[in-house]
Amino acid sequence: MSMLRLTTRDAGTGPVLEVFGDLDYASAPELRALVSTVALRPGQRLVLDLGGMEFCDSSGITALIAARSHALDARADIALAAVPPGTQRILRITGLDQIFALSLIHI
Repeated sequence: MSMLRLTTRDAGTGPVLEVFGDLDYASAPELRALVSTVALRPGQRLVLDLGGMEFCDSSGITALIAARSHALDARADIALAAVPPGTQRILRITGLDQIFALSLIHI
């Protein structure tokens, strides 16, 4: 099992959070805590780059939904980038692919 590692950087459209490792029951609170500290302005886009994510369980999906809520509360947008195939499948089955902008490439 891999540990979770999170990095942040700024892009022209807003902050980018890169997720590496496992986003699961043990680590999802770490992502939620970091997202809650990200300052967003109306019209910005928060990007969660999942290209380095190796595993995501239901707690991880819940953390992604919490990130979406944080962005919407700030009147900002959110996108998921480089979504791994297994996570894409989960998002599609649950209908969450309809509420997240998805990109197959790293941002």
